Amino acid sequence: MKLTKWNMSDNIKTKEDALTYLQVAFEEGNIDDIKNVLGAIAKSEGMTKIAKNLGVGRESLYKSLSSDGNPSFATILNLISNLGLCLTIKSKTSSC
Repeated sequence: MKLTKWNMSDNIKTKEDALTYLQVAFEEGNIDDIKNVLGAIAKSEGMTKIAKNLGVGRESLYKSLSSDGNPSFATILNLISNLGLCLTIKSKTSSC
């Protein structure tokens, strides 16, 4: 039996898929997971196109979203917006 590495970006087919992955990552609160999901969404949309829209190089965007990367909050907000999503803040409840 041959095993292949699972690639999240291959499983993001719709905006709803992207939204679900990102919501779960934010709910869990792990910054590395959030960067990983944002990177997978950007890859599924076309990293070169997304980087161009953000005004950064493709390699720079890959590096920012890597486990060693440290993207600015502005980069995260611009990326989320460019992906056709928005960040919403709500009051913390017992379910948060």
